[in-house]
Amino acid sequence: MTKVFITGATGYIGGDSLATLVAQHPDFSYAALIRSIEKAERVKAQYPSIRMVIGDLNDSALLERESAVADIVLHTADASDHVGAAKAIIAGLVTGHSKENPGYLLHTGGTGILTWEDSDKNEYGNESEHIYNDWEGVDELLSLPDHAFHRNVDQLVLNAGAKYADVLKTALVCPPTIYGKGRGPVSQRGRQVYELANVTLRLKKGPIIGAGQSIWNNVHVHDLSDVYALLIDAAIAGRNDDGLWGAKAYYLTENGEHHWGKLSQATAEAAAKLGYIPEAKAEPIDLESAKKYAGFESLSWGMNSRGRARRAREILGWKPFRPSIVEELPEILRGEWQRLQNAS
Repeated sequence: MTKVFITGATGYIGGDSLATLVAQHPDFSYAALIRSIEKAERVKAQYPSIRMVIGDLNDSALLERESAVADIVLHTADASDHVGAAKAIIAGLVTGHSKENPGYLLHTGGTGILTWEDSDKNEYGNESEHIYNDWEGVDELLSLPDHAFHRNVDQLVLNAGAKYADVLKTALVCPPTIYGKGRGPVSQRGRQVYELANVTLRLKKGPIIGAGQSIWNNVHVHDLSDVYALLIDAAIAGRNDDGLWGAKAYYLTENGEHHWGKLSQATAEAAAKLGYIPEAKAEPIDLESAKKYAGFESLSWGMNSRGRARRAREILGWKPFRPSIVEELPEILRGEWQRLQNAS
């Protein structure tokens, strides 16, 4: 029986991915790292057969033990920035596996790493023509500056995939802006576009950073979960195609891109159509004011993160097909409107 250890089952990405996996592989043995008994009970209510592992990412010994006995680790909880957790999971997988019985790590990064040029220039709202590529252009992704966002943890995973290639098979999955209602037991909400919708409702206008020309990729959460599911199918089939695992297994996961300014206008138009704001307008807002409303998420509305997800399509046959981010805006706005009503 295939054993899967998942972190972040109560989160947006992990919860939706878990729903996909359980639906496709109900016979697997699942263990989920959960921080509290209360949240564990919510996960247990939806998935009675899952073994709850109470602990957090700072418990390295626990992570090592669970990773050592798992066939596959799906790491989604603060995966892109928690160095200690990444080290512990890698150590456990290496210790508990062999060339004859390799362990698999599906690690979640993030395309915030591609914003490094804007951060270095301290520029917000301008369009970049620089488009990364995870297939023909993967070497550029593997050579990003050490100070790029998430880069330190990415390097741990990529280096481990190269150093322990016989016993550890790694895949680094990097989602951009994620949208769509999650199917997990706790969090069913994304961040960037959800905060954009929330601020639009509060300000009664769409917020635009700078010229509003910055561009970001996006992906529906169900399409993202399909990437993890396809990787797990490849793992249990024992596939070892060139570029599937290891030092170059860098998976961007986009299915389109948006200008933040245009998305803000579209959000305002959808909100006005729903009767939530009086008119469909989007206007510039200074960065400091935006940060007061949405914190770090507002910075991303003025930055560029552009890439092409070729690897999953080429190797895994990934075919994303869910509704676009603009088509999903009414549902996002309804959810944010309800959140605001519940908070008032």
